[in-house]
Amino acid sequence: MNGSPNRLHAELEKRFVEIVGEKYALRLSEEIEPFVTEPRGLFGGVTSLVLRPGSVEEVSRILSLATETGTPIVPQGGNTGLVGGQMPDQSGGEVILSLSRLNRIREIDLESNTATVEAGVILEVLQKAADDQDRLFPLALASQGSCQIGGNLSSNAGGIGALAYGTARDLCLGVEVVLPTGEVLDDLRKLKKDNTGYDLKNLFVGGEGTLGVITAAVVKLYPKPRGRVMAWAGLASPEDALKLFHQAGSAAGSELTAFELMHRRPLDFVVAHVPGAKPPLEGEHEWHVLMEISSGRSEEDASATMETVLGAAFEAELVADAIIAQNEGQAAELRHLRESMSEAQKPEGGSIKHDISVPVAAIPTFIAEAEAAIQEVVPGCRPVCFGHMGDGNLHYNVTQPEGMEKGAYLEHYRPMNAKVHAIVRRLGGSFSAEHGIGRLKRDELVATQPPVATELMRRIKRAFDPAGIMNPGKVI
Repeated sequence: MNGSPNRLHAELEKRFVEIVGEKYALRLSEEIEPFVTEPRGLFGGVTSLVLRPGSVEEVSRILSLATETGTPIVPQGGNTGLVGGQMPDQSGGEVILSLSRLNRIREIDLESNTATVEAGVILEVLQKAADDQDRLFPLALASQGSCQIGGNLSSNAGGIGALAYGTARDLCLGVEVVLPTGEVLDDLRKLKKDNTGYDLKNLFVGGEGTLGVITAAVVKLYPKPRGRVMAWAGLASPEDALKLFHQAGSAAGSELTAFELMHRRPLDFVVAHVPGAKPPLEGEHEWHVLMEISSGRSEEDASATMETVLGAAFEAELVADAIIAQNEGQAAELRHLRESMSEAQKPEGGSIKHDISVPVAAIPTFIAEAEAAIQEVVPGCRPVCFGHMGDGNLHYNVTQPEGMEKGAYLEHYRPMNAKVHAIVRRLGGSFSAEHGIGRLKRDELVATQPPVATELMRRIKRAFDPAGIMNPGKVI
């Protein structure tokens, strides 16, 4: 654990522990360590207490006591966040509230095509439960084996499926939330149409735990596709990829369910550092596309559409080479290549991250201008560009030059962010597409959004959390 925490006053700690019981109140350093270590290692956290409530009533009592005593609470799901939103500060006075024990799937309603799930349900568990009922829950993330629904909603997670199905916000119909006062908002409705005043749930979805704690949600399910076909193509440029995207969209319509763009460098890193990984195509290709077509009719129908798309792309000389996965095993291998790209950067040294979105048509312009801008900051740095081209979201990460000292390189984090994000703003984009604000981007949010927007956010925060106990120092 980072540092020596300032423990809560003994009597106050005792009151918190009594709510969940000794077994579910973690106080030993070795027990706490996994909760204060985040994936990128950017934010050290310190706490003397992790509470693991097993019911909504216990969450309510914890927050009520926290408001009464002015004790800061940091809600945490699967601890997979990448912007520090789930981390306590260094003071040791903040209490982590882990939702992992609230992990029941309360209901799968096949007639309504909804699932009512608690916040601690692991994403992959929900995907499997839906699949067992011949349904699809389309949110798909590289961290799906450990991330939790509450965290997915609180950060408005995106992922590969956002092109066809939207982000976590689009998949949520209702929420159950415990407010900082301990009051419980039960808004677990299954309605697609509901114009009864303010849409309260969307203050909490994407709110990163700063307004209250999501304890359960109603999420949308979809009929499981009868056919899903995945293809990998090699191309010369982002401009060609954009043309391919439009061709694929025209041919497949809403059945185009994934369209991922990748530069050759992240693929090279995967092949070099991920055991068993092999290039999907022969020869060298500067850019790559992974696309998926899903059919509600049959596998043959999806295959025929994919063949039509690729045939037209070859005829237009947009694609140099391509393969179509012949079975689920091959499709899984292609997905694994794409999902391994973030992890495969680590052996190459320091990486400066950008999670950006721009209008889809502006992607080639962004890539060209960003390349020139980052070379001005650190000559010889290596852009590692990949992401969800279909919805305009790119992970524009930049790896240190070969031979440069990691610490010296990472000193350029803020200046490089500033250059890249300036391009994003000029193109009408966002510097936080799907990872959230957390601690990492809080100051930039305040510095770049309209002052009236910042003030409105502060008013909302004060209205919901006048004691300032909910995830302090995050977002706003």
